[in-house]
Amino acid sequence: MIRNTIILLISSFLLSCSANSNIDSEVQPKLDTSSKSDIESKLENGDIIFQVSLTPQSKAVKLATKSQYSHVGIIFKDEDSWMVYEAIQPVTKTPLKEWIERGENGHYVLKRLKNSKKVLNSEVIEKMKAIGEENMGKDYDIYFNWSDVEMYCSELVWKIYDQAADIRIGELKQLKDLDLTSESVQTILSERYGTAIPLEGKIIAPSGLFDSDKLRVVDQN
Repeated sequence: MIRNTIILLISSFLLSCSANSNIDSEVQPKLDTSSKSDIESKLENGDIIFQVSLTPQSKAVKLATKSQYSHVGIIFKDEDSWMVYEAIQPVTKTPLKEWIERGENGHYVLKRLKNSKKVLNSEVIEKMKAIGEENMGKDYDIYFNWSDVEMYCSELVWKIYDQAADIRIGELKQLKDLDLTSESVQTILSERYGTAIPLEGKIIAPSGLFDSDKLRVVDQN
């Protein structure tokens, strides 16, 4: 039981994004998440959506990343429904409204590539969706390896853009770049990795995506 809790904790705190980023002038008015048509009227394929996780590991998230948002997904329209492609266990696609309601207070921030009209043509979007589909069913990567065998949430979004559109949203960092100084986080790392903590392991946290100057805010509630 203790070991499982530790694994969940380390999984969460690596996947956080900055709550201190500025919201640009294109933010739309607050929305009622129950108004599906209002939300969907603002969407485009390839939009990236962030939320505050309700997992019990939020304390570790805040200590390690000094961040608010802990989960991210990418949005595509499947037939007549908007879906969030996300890396949970396993990698899946979730109806947009369901995804939003799963977060804290139904809060989300929706971002979009600044030059999306020029870059994300129908061919690129189809390739992005295809890469997303190829990852469906993969296990969630609790070890945060940079292979394609398993996936964590921000890794999935980053790789879809990288592999389909040759666009790198957010700077790849290393584990040591996070704030690992608190006693509780150090304990988790020690229990999870022993003495072989992969401090130089390559990672992309939701904060890396959220803070990217390639994105602009489209909506939030």
